[in-house]
Amino acid sequence: MAGQQETIELPVAGMHCAACVGKVQHSLEGDGVSSAVVNLMTNSATVMFDPALVSPDQLVERIKTTGYSASLPDTAQGDVERQELQDAAQREEYLDYRRKGIASLIIGVAVMLAGMSEAVMHRAAWPWVQLAVTTAIMIWAGRQFYTRAWNGFRHRSADMNTLIAIGTGSAYLYSLAATIAPAAFTANGVAPSLYYEAVIIIIALILVGNALEARAKGQTAGAIRRLIDLQPRTARVLRNLVESDIPISEVVSGDITLVRPGERIPVDGEISKGSSTIDESMLTGEPMPVSKGAGDKVTGGTINLTGAFRFKATTLGSSSVLSRIVKMMREAQGTRAPVQRLADRISSVFVPTVIGIALVTFAVWMFVGGDGSFVRALAAAVAVLIIACPCAMGLAVPTAVMVATGKGAELGVLIKGGAALERASELTTVVLDKTGTITLGKAVVTEIILAPNRSVDEQEMLKFAAALESNSEHPLAAAIIANALAKGVKISKSGSFEALPGRGAIGVIDGRSVIVGNAAMMEAHAIEVSSLSKDADRLASDANTVVFVAVDARIAALIAIADPIKAESIAAISRFKSMGLDVVMLTGDQPRTANAVARTAGIERVVAGVLPEGKLVEVKRLQSEGKVVAMIGDGINDAPALAQADIGIAMGTGSDIAIEAGDITLLRGDLRAAVAAIELARATMHTMRQNLFWAFVYNTIGIPLAAGVLFPAFGILLSPIVASAAMAMSSVSVVTNSLRLRRFKATPI
Repeated sequence: MAGQQETIELPVAGMHCAACVGKVQHSLEGDGVSSAVVNLMTNSATVMFDPALVSPDQLVERIKTTGYSASLPDTAQGDVERQELQDAAQREEYLDYRRKGIASLIIGVAVMLAGMSEAVMHRAAWPWVQLAVTTAIMIWAGRQFYTRAWNGFRHRSADMNTLIAIGTGSAYLYSLAATIAPAAFTANGVAPSLYYEAVIIIIALILVGNALEARAKGQTAGAIRRLIDLQPRTARVLRNLVESDIPISEVVSGDITLVRPGERIPVDGEISKGSSTIDESMLTGEPMPVSKGAGDKVTGGTINLTGAFRFKATTLGSSSVLSRIVKMMREAQGTRAPVQRLADRISSVFVPTVIGIALVTFAVWMFVGGDGSFVRALAAAVAVLIIACPCAMGLAVPTAVMVATGKGAELGVLIKGGAALERASELTTVVLDKTGTITLGKAVVTEIILAPNRSVDEQEMLKFAAALESNSEHPLAAAIIANALAKGVKISKSGSFEALPGRGAIGVIDGRSVIVGNAAMMEAHAIEVSSLSKDADRLASDANTVVFVAVDARIAALIAIADPIKAESIAAISRFKSMGLDVVMLTGDQPRTANAVARTAGIERVVAGVLPEGKLVEVKRLQSEGKVVAMIGDGINDAPALAQADIGIAMGTGSDIAIEAGDITLLRGDLRAAVAAIELARATMHTMRQNLFWAFVYNTIGIPLAAGVLFPAFGILLSPIVASAAMAMSSVSVVTNSLRLRRFKATPI
């Protein structure tokens, strides 16, 4: 029986193609490991394992047996610090590739141009000069290819480095032999041609391609980097009545922190003194600032706009909202979309197949090549090895996932990886919770109707009703009080108060008798409400709870209270339908209220009065009909259905349990973000398929061209130099295509 599962992210160095990923993946898939996801983009392996069967150290050793280096993560580092180190390493990798690539290219072109000069070419020392320069470039700039290929050979595996090493190594050894013993070549009727400049330029072009690829990979992590940059480096704290600026890392829970207008809030906390409006667009994607006062929570990285305030630091380090978002994005970018399996299966046999094709190419050219057959055979075999490097296949899916999850974060949508993106693109049905998802999630006053023969005006009526309800903790009472305060009503203190459960309350306010309650409460006190009965029936049929207010034994008004439908919900539901999705509402509320909400929201199919188990059963039933189901909810009662659905979409304004159960989190309580998430998923899958198509087509066309299929008819034989440039550009084109997702815009609603 499997024990408790743990997850660890191991840094892996040395991977450069899909074959590399496949080897590391295969090494981890053993006893004690339930899943292993190796990501070429983040140079990491995310492993879920049973610590009773395998230890993290053993996982590291498994990776090392494949010839790649790995290490345990630094537990003292949070996800923010880890991402910063990864960014620094990625930039250093880019600069190293660029430096070596440009230098090698300049030297290679210089050697090639010099070789075209008759004066230089016929000098006896020139081949030896070329040999020395080429050897230096191979050791300085190209050493990584040969050491990695050797490690692969020692571990009986082959990858991109194997192809490069064999290709350039063959050209180098051929040239070396021609330099040392040219007479042996001429004696056998073969020209002692030199390919030193080709070796240099191939290495240069591959390095330049790697540099462009590394730069593009760095751009795909831009969303995480921008999130990290949101957090200030210091915080102004008040200790022993003295203000001082200290590093964020030194802030402790309970510290009183000061923020002035225009500053970013340094850490998560709760306002203790003062008020302000805060730009929370980094969390919600909403441009409108939010008013905050004493007791309200604030989030590190958001911007204080208007007032100065003090707040108590609460959630720090890896537990902060910003760190959790970074963690979720890192985990999302480390997951594999199911479509990746196709690329993985092909890549696992690709390199050995290519080496076989290169050997066959060499043999065929030796047999049919005629004069100079050896040179042509060698050039064709080298071109096959170079052009077939499977970089593009390894980058086709993870680059799209990284860009899409980053773009999602900018839109206020957190997506938990490639699998979630792929499933979201295939949805046929959207199931919606009602309270807090379609509706606001709290009771508010929607309408007030005054009685014809009342003895008080609206302000007085609200003053009396709010004063009486201030003694109650009922949600309807809170709605009446909030409405009164919003209208500037000064609430009196009640002289007496008596609550009648299920009916309402009665008391004395400023010496006047006040009754607030339902129709049964009014009837019990002989209050005539017939003048308001038609309005009461109308409002009740529209899912409002009707509360009557009587002053001095005379009906004064009715107050309609409801959990109102968000205007954006109606627009989002309409958009779901136009996208070809079926929309269903699941709610624990009574059918009358549920049907009224569904009618207004434009939903035809309603399942009301269901408990969490009932929601789960309904989702299963839809799936049994062949539907691909997304469940969107915000409450603890939605968590089972969120987990069961093909895609669980949690409202970020809801419970932590619902958010944990979901595959996608909407940081703002707005269904339009769910529309954006599904549209983004569809666009991402389209990009993934484009990437895989072009990666496969490139190799399908490129390998035969390199082998020389056009030579008999057109005299075209692909140079190894051209092959290396094409290989580099294929990887860059895949990454560039993925980067187009950064320009994704959701359909305006």
